[in-house]
Amino acid sequence: MSRTVVVIGGGYGGAAVAKALDAEPEAEVVLIDPRDAFVNTAGSLRALTQPDWGSNMFFPYTGFLTRGTVIRDRAVSVDPGGVTLASGRRVEADYLVLATGSSYTYPAKPVADSTEQVLEDLRGTHKELAGAEHVLILGAGPVGLELAGEIKEVWPHKQVTVVDPAEQLLPGFEPEMRQDLHHQLDELGIDLRLGTTLTAPPATEPGRAGTFTVTAADGQEITADIWFRAHGVRINSDYLADGRLTTRTPRGHVPVTDGLNVRGYEHVYAIGDITDVPEAKMAGYAMQHAEVVARNITAQLRGEPPTATYQPLPHPMILLPLGPRGGAGQLPSPDGPAVVTAETVSAYKGADLFTGRFTEQFGGA
Repeated sequence: MSRTVVVIGGGYGGAAVAKALDAEPEAEVVLIDPRDAFVNTAGSLRALTQPDWGSNMFFPYTGFLTRGTVIRDRAVSVDPGGVTLASGRRVEADYLVLATGSSYTYPAKPVADSTEQVLEDLRGTHKELAGAEHVLILGAGPVGLELAGEIKEVWPHKQVTVVDPAEQLLPGFEPEMRQDLHHQLDELGIDLRLGTTLTAPPATEPGRAGTFTVTAADGQEITADIWFRAHGVRINSDYLADGRLTTRTPRGHVPVTDGLNVRGYEHVYAIGDITDVPEAKMAGYAMQHAEVVARNITAQLRGEPPTATYQPLPHPMILLPLGPRGGAGQLPSPDGPAVVTAETVSAYKGADLFTGRFTEQFGGA
C-alpha cells in the first residue's frame, strides 16, 4: 500500500528528496511550492548582469515527478498529520519533509513566484545597474563578493566598493584561501573596505539608480550611483509559528536529530537551511541532507529501520566564483580542508553555476 510523502519546499533539498522518493513504488510524493519552477538561485547574480543568461536559472516543475504531484501553493500550518495551504486546502501526510529554506535580500534570491516576473524584475534592475558608474555593495560575504565579481566581468570599468563591518574576509576559512581572494579582488580593482560601517544608509532604495554620498564610520565618504544589500538571511519557517508541530529556535530554525528527524517525530524530517544543524546554510549541504532523508524514508516505507545519519563537516567548505573564470574555494579532503584554485572553482561552479547538474536532475526540462 502506498503512503503519502509530502515535501514542503521545492528548492535544492526539497526537489532532490522528492525526485529520489518519486522512484519508490511505495511512495506517493506530493511536492508543495508556490513557484512555477525550480530556481537555481546560484545564477541570480549572473542573471542580473547578463539578462540573456537568466532563463538558465529555471527548471519547470511540470513533468519533474514521474508518479508524484506538484501543488503550486504555500504552507501556512503544519501538524503531525499533514499540511494546511494558503488556499485552504488540506493535504494529509504519512511522512513530512520540511524543506522551505531561507530568504535573502534581492537580487541574490528572487522575490516573485513566477518565472516571468523574476526575469522581468532582473531585467529592470539590470537597466538601473547598467547606467551606474560606481556601485556600492554592503556585505563582503560570499554573496557580496560574487556580485562584485559578476559586475566586473561585464563592466570592468565600473568602480565597485564593498563595505563590511567584519575585520577579516571570510573568517573561519584557511588563510591561503583568503589571501588568494584578496589578491583576485585587488586584480579586479574592487575596493574592499573591512572593519567599517556606514553612519546612515543610502538615501536611495537598493537596486535603484541615483547618485548619493554616504559616510563610513572611519569618516571617509563614499559617492556611488547605485547600491545593493548583500546580507540579511531569513529562515522561511513562519508556517510553524503556531507550534502545532514543533517549537523553533529563536532564529527560526527547526531542531533535528542526527537522522534529520524533527525532534519528537519518526515520520517528520527537516532539511536544508531550516534545520538547526551547526553549519553554514548552503545548497550543497541541503542536497546532502536530502540524500540522508531519502534513504531513511525509503527504509521506513520498506519496513526497515532508518539508519542514515548526517554529520556536519569539521571544516567549512565553499566554492566562491568571481565571474565565470575567477574565484576561490575550500573543499574537504582526507587531510583536512584543501584550498582550490580559481580554475577548479570555475570548473565545478563558476562556468555554468550548476546549470548542467540541474538540467540532468530535471530531465532537460
